Amino acid sequence: MRSTRYLAVLITAVSVSGCVGMTGRQQSTLSGGAIGAGGGALLGAISGGSPAVGAAVGGAAGALTGYILGDQGGDRHRHNRGY
Repeated sequence: MRSTRYLAVLITAVSVSGCVGMTGRQQSTLSGGAIGAGGGALLGAISGGSPAVGAAVGGAAGALTGYILGDQGGDRHRHNRGY
């Protein structure tokens, strides 16, 4: 039981530290994919279809949307400071 706890903490630490240093666009793509996968799995289960297919389609659509919308206008504000 004790080793299982240590393994869970180690996996969590590695997972969290893997996102350090990501750009805004990368963060948006990852977030969009995760939200889309969760929503797709939920809708797939509710509609009587396959949650796995819903997660795959929703994740792909969410990641694409996150990539397209990610980091829009971030550079625009940086250049308008006047220095």
